[in-house]
Amino acid sequence: MSKRDELIEKYAKALKDKAGVTVDMDLLKKVTIGCGPSIYNADSSTISVKDPAEMERVKKNFLIKKLGLKDGPKLDEGLTAVIEQYGKSDRNKYRAAIYYLLVLHFKKKSVYA
Repeated sequence: MSKRDELIEKYAKALKDKAGVTVDMDLLKKVTIGCGPSIYNADSSTISVKDPAEMERVKKNFLIKKLGLKDGPKLDEGLTAVIEQYGKSDRNKYRAAIYYLLVLHFKKKSVYA
């Protein structure tokens, strides 16, 4: 099993255990691949949800640029909803898992079709 496949399995387990979702493994794989090499770096593979600058980067670089959403309060509401769903207990959350939940929340599976 490749390192990427191991990480995808780890993200799927986190999504199941923490967010209580049944994971679409094909979509999770595509989202993870879309994260690029950041998944292999301890710092960039996670998102610090308490860091406003980090959350702004997620909003601009993923929600607006990647998913093609328009900036507005709905994006902040979606981010908050996904963080609540994943759980606030861990300060750092897996980037690929949060992105996966955001894709589902905003109904943007088509971006990865």
